Amino acid sequence: MMAIPRRRLARASLLVAIIVTGGAAVGAGGCDFARVALANSRWFFRTPSPAPFADRPRADDAALSVLWVGHATALIQIHDRYILTDPVFTELVGGLSRRVVAPGLRPDQLPHLAAVLVSHRHFDHLSKDSLALLAGRADVILTPAGAGADVPREAGPVEELAWDEQLRTADGLTITAVRVAHEGNRLLHDGAAHPRAFTGYVVEHRGLTVFFPGDTAYARDRFDAVRRRFPRIDLALLPVGPITPTRMMRAHHLDPAEALTAFEDLGAAQMVPVHFGTFMHSFDLPGEVERALDEALAARPALTSRVHRLGPGQRRVIIPRGRRT
Repeated sequence: MMAIPRRRLARASLLVAIIVTGGAAVGAGGCDFARVALANSRWFFRTPSPAPFADRPRADDAALSVLWVGHATALIQIHDRYILTDPVFTELVGGLSRRVVAPGLRPDQLPHLAAVLVSHRHFDHLSKDSLALLAGRADVILTPAGAGADVPREAGPVEELAWDEQLRTADGLTITAVRVAHEGNRLLHDGAAHPRAFTGYVVEHRGLTVFFPGDTAYARDRFDAVRRRFPRIDLALLPVGPITPTRMMRAHHLDPAEALTAFEDLGAAQMVPVHFGTFMHSFDLPGEVERALDEALAARPALTSRVHRLGPGQRRVIIPRGRRT
């Protein structure tokens, strides 16, 4: 491998932190961004660890199941309908940040998708190269307001949903955009031009409901609003990191304890944690988010049986076919 000069590496690493984590904290938190970038530059040169690929995406025994691909990418199955969240299959995001663990599913393994959900414009959630790999595989790609133009044309039909807007299909699939606590920038401060280019989604089909917020900070009022509108959530896919540096991450992300509180706020029946262990965009050490989640669950033992931590390529049947919890 060709050696990269230190000065070039430091510049590239700084760009990773600003681009991927979002530039919203640049200014008072600018030093944190630079330190995070330099601390994680070593991952750029590492080949992603292999993940056990799912043998096949469909769970024949499931009314509701989820297969975690990695980061915020998950394949949701509700009966015979499939929804993919924030697809990232590439080794790099933003051309600079390299994944630590390979995805647990290849794009060519995907079933036909009723919808692809893109939660916001950050490079580790809206991956143009990954979306291009889905050409012909999805009925629609949903984005928040102001993000549709970022999706490659060859990816498929695109529809923007503003907060509280819905997509309804002829067979009863309903997807609602709901407000979360994040931001819509992609490069530095371009979020000012896309002030609402971030969203969560609630998916409903045949009496089952799934909540996917993408990235979000803890905001009880917004979780309470989702619960009032959707009093029965069967599954919440909640991000559980990154954690440190706290002042930078807490403004934009949930740590594991906050994610469990959000889970309770939502009144959801079951939870699958996401957004950990795939890309290193923080001071968190490998395995630190998982350990923090274990500690948070130990403090709330009543939730243990309802929170299902998966590895890339692993599937969980949330509700078996023919039975509802």
